[in-house]
Amino acid sequence: MRDMMRAMMTGAAVSALLTGGAGAQTVATQDNLVLDPVIIESGEAAAQDGVGGTVTTSTTLRATIDNKLIDSIEDLGRTEEAGISFNRATRSINIRGLEGPRVLTTIDGIRVPYLADVVRGASGGADSFDFSSLSALDLTRGADPLLGSGALGGVLALRTLDPEDLLPGDKTLGALTKNGYDSVDESWFTSNAAAIRVENTYALIQGGYRGGHEIDNQGDIDTLGATRTEPNPLDYDQYNILAKLHQYVEGGHRFGVTGEIFSRDDDIDTRTSQGATGNYLAGNYSSGEDVKRERAMLTYDYLSPDWGASWLDEASAVLYYQNVERHSTIDAYRSTSVVGPYYRDNSFAEESFGFNGHATENFETGIVSHRLTFGTELRTATTTQYSYGEDNCRLPYTGSFRVCNNLHTNQSDTPEVDSNAVSFFAEDVMGFNDGRLRLTPGLRFDWYEETPQLTDEYAGSAAYDGTLPPGSSDTAVSPKILVEYDLLPELTAYAQWSMGFRAPTVSELYSRFGADGTYLRAGNPELEAERSNGFDIGMKYENANYGAHINVFRTEYENFIDVVQLAPPGGLYPQGGISSYRNIPDARISGVELGGHVRFLDYWTARGSLAYAEGRNLTDDTYLDSVPPLTAILGLGYAQLEWGGEVSTKLAARRDKVDEGYEAPGYGVVDLTAWYAPEALPGFKVAGGVFNVFDKTYYDAVNVPDSPSQPDLYYSEPGRSFKLNLTYQF
Repeated sequence: MRDMMRAMMTGAAVSALLTGGAGAQTVATQDNLVLDPVIIESGEAAAQDGVGGTVTTSTTLRATIDNKLIDSIEDLGRTEEAGISFNRATRSINIRGLEGPRVLTTIDGIRVPYLADVVRGASGGADSFDFSSLSALDLTRGADPLLGSGALGGVLALRTLDPEDLLPGDKTLGALTKNGYDSVDESWFTSNAAAIRVENTYALIQGGYRGGHEIDNQGDIDTLGATRTEPNPLDYDQYNILAKLHQYVEGGHRFGVTGEIFSRDDDIDTRTSQGATGNYLAGNYSSGEDVKRERAMLTYDYLSPDWGASWLDEASAVLYYQNVERHSTIDAYRSTSVVGPYYRDNSFAEESFGFNGHATENFETGIVSHRLTFGTELRTATTTQYSYGEDNCRLPYTGSFRVCNNLHTNQSDTPEVDSNAVSFFAEDVMGFNDGRLRLTPGLRFDWYEETPQLTDEYAGSAAYDGTLPPGSSDTAVSPKILVEYDLLPELTAYAQWSMGFRAPTVSELYSRFGADGTYLRAGNPELEAERSNGFDIGMKYENANYGAHINVFRTEYENFIDVVQLAPPGGLYPQGGISSYRNIPDARISGVELGGHVRFLDYWTARGSLAYAEGRNLTDDTYLDSVPPLTAILGLGYAQLEWGGEVSTKLAARRDKVDEGYEAPGYGVVDLTAWYAPEALPGFKVAGGVFNVFDKTYYDAVNVPDSPSQPDLYYSEPGRSFKLNLTYQF
């Protein structure tokens, strides 16, 4: 099946790439012909083009990222997007109260997997990129049916720099350098890009580095163990390398090659696990969190020179390889139980091959205009998990070595899993009454299968019961209907109904950890995919000086996946019994999102946004603890040609609608940012900011674990900090 999938993807890619074959043959017969290509919009110019995006999608461009010093998802949720958070424990973006594998991240149109090792802790997904490599990002709140599995709570669609971003107009050479400092983690960074154009060939190379320490908080108790409130000391190194080559061919065709490597290594002096006495003494316990992502892509883009007159107006195809690998490590020395070195390297990885392709045609049938988009996504992947370890455990596990019954290592808790997925989608934007009324039906069909493979590492697991779990497969049909009506040229009312789904992760299906005499945590290969059924109703107003929107949403979920206790402690598993996963029949998240801005007195802008959501497990009649409280962002800015600035505040209400989660108090923090771009030095910009100006102690509810092991201040957000960035594009 895996070979068949690769053959399908290769065939589809070749077919798409040959769409421009005739044009390529024409120019091949002419010597030294300098073409006048149709430039394919990319980066900032195409921020909302292509597949994906709903009525709730918003775009942030690089100018905003630079001016407001947005260097992370935390910054995005603090500065631009009310209600958006980043969970540093799970390394996941939180949108409308959903996170982890329920939120999809894409980079240049290909999905970045959320790796979830629920037993060993090597989890994450939305943290394997560098903001300095971006040209724009799109944020979709709620399900995006056209993007398939994982786009349940929302989508973060990232777009990296293209050579055309640095080569506007007739430029043949361009460069961009961005450098800065952030006191919140005492980090320095540099990001540098260069682009060149030779006739119709565009090339770019970009590289970045950031090195820093732990994120500050408001704790001031520098002790060991459970009383500590200061963050654990941390050192990290992060780098990325991005290269792109674009070749334009007469007739509106662009062929491309992309390569990227991202890596981040965190080394942590885990003082919360150390003590003056006990098993881990001072300096004897450190940990690490490492992530590496690599990708290679062949791309094809088409933009018709005769818009609306040819049989196809736009097309895009991507054939890609991607490998994402995470490691969670421990390097320690035990002083009481099983005295001696103790080392663990828990890894989780996914290697994937895929093909994405879509095309768009504009046409009319009578008085109705159409913008029809259709496409496919083909994907095959292999997921592996392994725990490597070294310690002084010796058989038999008796006496002082009895603790080794819980220290299973040099094994795989999950079999190797081969995944295959095939998807087809289409949507048609139909315009009536000269486009004043628009009806957009859309539909996506998905099929997926997960096939576990027996390996020696899995067969050697202490929890292996002698059988290989069965495969898992399912299909999903995800429709959407959007109705928009322009009440005025600037005022649009809309209503959207959409469905989405999320396939179970490999860990939820197949992980198996534990042993006789201890406990067992097992996956459930019978899990069904999560489903959503949601409504969005709202209005948008936009003109040169004013803008406003309001959106009310309600989404019902079926088959929510959760952990349950199957058997209490006792029998073969006296320590913790047996736990596994189940599908919760019904859950619901509903709320409201609104915002607006006004430009006045030539140079001034006031803006504001608000997000509120409430989530309930309807089966157990409890609140969903992942839903953040009511939040709002207010800002007042001033901008002339050469300089500007803004004072903004983020406000959050008390979070008390929780089941077992943290009841975070309400807060308000004030930030001040400014930038200066002298006209005498085109392309140069300096931007700086002071954050949490009044040194407020506050808590992001999403970042506090449900069962905290440290005092509250350990989980507090940073106090007063500052940033300084220097950017020069030439």
